[in-house]
Amino acid sequence: MFFLATLLLFGFASAQKVIQLNYCSIGEHLLRMDCKYAVPAESPQPFCKYTNGERLFDTTDPDEEQHAPFKKRARVRIFPGNICRLLFKNLPKGKSNFTCNIKLPDSATASKTSVVEKKLLLPCSGWSVLLQSCSGLLLTLMTLPMLLEFHWL
Repeated sequence: MFFLATLLLFGFASAQKVIQLNYCSIGEHLLRMDCKYAVPAESPQPFCKYTNGERLFDTTDPDEEQHAPFKKRARVRIFPGNICRLLFKNLPKGKSNFTCNIKLPDSATASKTSVVEKKLLLPCSGWSVLLQSCSGLLLTLMTLPMLLEFHWL
């Protein structure tokens, strides 16, 4: 019985998952956070929301109420390629926790949390997003000069 319950629990828990959480700044006062997720094929559109503890920044679920202080500061949208994007105005100084939550109807919620420090934010560009999400590419670019030197020997 325990084995069956565990199998069912993990079966439902693995229905969707958050793969990656990237963030950058657009200008001085706007945070962009992209939450890449995976869902099973032929699944309905999942709901996405960003939270800080119990406070809801914004959500794509029409049944949930956005926390009042964030009504004019936060927007969440789902983009093609299974990306849920948060745009957040006026990020406070210091560190802030952002949790991306992905939920399919009648399923468990998958989430991932990231701590954002305003003074360490990189500007949004193709290069900064690529460096955040592709450590293998960064390693290749760093070792490329060394590889080219061996070519000349």
